[in-house]
Amino acid sequence: MEETKHNRDSLVIKTSIVLPPDTNNLGTMFGGKLMAYIDDVAAISAMRHSRTNCVTASTDSVDFMHPIYEGNSVCLEAFVTYTGRTSMEVMVKVIAEDLLTGERNVCAISFLTFVAIDKEGKPTPVPRLVPQTETEKNLFETGKLRAEIRKKRRKDTEQLAKTFGADLPW
Repeated sequence: MEETKHNRDSLVIKTSIVLPPDTNNLGTMFGGKLMAYIDDVAAISAMRHSRTNCVTASTDSVDFMHPIYEGNSVCLEAFVTYTGRTSMEVMVKVIAEDLLTGERNVCAISFLTFVAIDKEGKPTPVPRLVPQTETEKNLFETGKLRAEIRKKRRKDTEQLAKTFGADLPW
């Protein structure tokens, strides 16, 4: 029998306070620091789903919709939204909270793709995802289209890499 899992089985929540070393000269969180947090929680989510090592295959765009200020808490929620044969799409939602006023804002939403890897470093099958809530079902249904868009983007990027080559000086 094929193994199946639910979205909630892969849920990861990380909360941190934004301290001065995490911020730029405007007192807002470095985008690169937030992107590292996003990749971290997404990787844990993918590994929870697959129960094997995983590698990041792609990160869709990360749109910073609201600044995250020094002193805010930043909360990241991640879970698997779609599965292929050996790959998993993980959605990460980022919320900032002003701990003094309680104001909360969605600051970013990102989709990442991970590939499950066996002990020999080869892609290995992952459990099939069975969404339960309407939101999970919607994310799952639209996941196939996002996967197709990623495949096309990857082919375009590979062609661009061939065009530029590795020996041109920049």
